[in-house]
Amino acid sequence: MSDTPQLLLSHHLKALKLPTFLREYDKLARQCASEGVDHSRYLLRLCELELIDRERRMVERRIKAARFPAVKSIDSFDFKAIPSLNKMLVLELARCEYVNRNENVIAVGNSGTGKTHVALALGLAACQKGLSVGFTTASALVHELIEARDEKRLLRLQKQLAKYRLLIIDELGYVPLSPTGAELLFEAFSQRYERGSTIVTSNLPFDEWTSVFGSERLTGALLDRLTHHVHILELNGESYRLRQAGKVASPPKDAEPD
Repeated sequence: MSDTPQLLLSHHLKALKLPTFLREYDKLARQCASEGVDHSRYLLRLCELELIDRERRMVERRIKAARFPAVKSIDSFDFKAIPSLNKMLVLELARCEYVNRNENVIAVGNSGTGKTHVALALGLAACQKGLSVGFTTASALVHELIEARDEKRLLRLQKQLAKYRLLIIDELGYVPLSPTGAELLFEAFSQRYERGSTIVTSNLPFDEWTSVFGSERLTGALLDRLTHHVHILELNGESYRLRQAGKVASPPKDAEPD
């Protein structure tokens, strides 16, 4: 019978979905008793542990739902390697106030300069701020849109894309789009106009986007919407990936003779 209260407490904490309470209450009770902490402060500590753990789990779920190819942070970006990038603007964007204003971000630069890293870092920051995030490449999104249209579920996918507070579309410009793909991607952008934030990365300057969409009219209309409320990040310079690969591949020079 002496175990009944513990069994009931365990049952109730599971039913209330308080796993941190369940895991920590006994150990914390002994610790508080040894420190002479009263019951109110003991409960306060338990609540704080539960809230911290719950927020961590929610962030993990948002990161998983975003389908990032990798988790990157701003702290791990080498700003010195890309001096053209406005570091202060990136740090400001990491506060995610632009998302609350439904503004966009376009990162433009050569391949390998860190555009995807910056986009992923801003996506991670948004997840940590409690915002819903989606990540995809332009070619993958177009393929998904065409497939959804063919399977009569395009409207459902469009609604799903529109619900993201932040949608990241990576690698726009690497693959030319078919007329159908260009129109579907344009529609996806249009449905988010002033309703949600979009981050786009591209290896092409704006005046070359027509080569991707195949239509000056469509490209002009897209840029008009994307750049109405936009923050532009320029990442110009030598490929960071190639430079790092060169460091790994190059053997050390032989020591000079005395």
